[in-house]
Amino acid sequence: MSTTSKSPRRVLLVAYAAAKKTLPAYAHRFSPKTYTLYQLFACLVLKTFLRSDYRGVVAFLRDCPDLAQQIDLKIIPHYTTLQKASKRLLREPVANQLLETTVRMQQKHQEKIELAAIDSTGLQAGHTSSYFVKRRSRSPGLWQTTTYTRFPKLSAICDCRTHMILSVKTSRGPSPDVNMFRDSLAAAAATYRMDCLLADAGYDSESNHRYARDVLQIETIIPARHGRPTLTPKPLKGKYRELMRTNFDQKRYGQRWQIETVFSMIKRNQGETIYARTYWAQNREMLLKVLTHNIAILLLIKELFYRAYRTPLIPPGHL
Repeated sequence: MSTTSKSPRRVLLVAYAAAKKTLPAYAHRFSPKTYTLYQLFACLVLKTFLRSDYRGVVAFLRDCPDLAQQIDLKIIPHYTTLQKASKRLLREPVANQLLETTVRMQQKHQEKIELAAIDSTGLQAGHTSSYFVKRRSRSPGLWQTTTYTRFPKLSAICDCRTHMILSVKTSRGPSPDVNMFRDSLAAAAATYRMDCLLADAGYDSESNHRYARDVLQIETIIPARHGRPTLTPKPLKGKYRELMRTNFDQKRYGQRWQIETVFSMIKRNQGETIYARTYWAQNREMLLKVLTHNIAILLLIKELFYRAYRTPLIPPGHL
């Protein structure tokens, strides 16, 4: 299992370095040039890493001026500045570029990904406590359950070897996983070379197999159980689904749990609650959690932190 950093300073520096590789210094040539986009993105990652809000991370940076100096932050931004920056920096195209940068920084000279896994998970929305969701009724010994019909949903593909997230799609659940297969895989396949993709029975579909194997040349291992509550010897419709029934690689499929580990890491380290209220704000918050997860993995931090700590991050007079 990959190890994640517990150091706010290291996470801040890695986020800053990843942004420098991806983003321009300023959003517009006529911008006030008070903060760079690198600094604002690093502050957003620090906010998620600390499981804080915009006001909280601003107070944290004011109390730790040496931390702000690490990224040459001479003026602590107002919390509304960070909130507005999140709308610009966490749009899906920009977030995908940042996500690709974090993976490339970890991959170094690795040309392809041998084994990847896809899955989705639901997150909690709002400040509702678990006690309120399941609380005791007026009758002694009985529980009454409050159910919610909509929740933020995160679909991701991860590298089973490193636990780095390769692509991510955000939506609102409940919704079937099978419909998210193509969009998630197309985003990853456009950037990385993958040999094999693992998925649970929720993605079982002959069209999904054909798209991955015939179009993208990626081997798929998905249990052929859709629409079959009980396994029978009756042949399945579809060449690849029948192949899954007769020649299923159980050993490699056992690594599918790596994507469950990734979701567990995100929820344990950054919390499983999304506090944004609107749909698009919830999507941005989920994307920031994914980016923070990739940045916090220590497979790249040691070397990157060594270089960043000993070389100037911003040339003099750049601000």
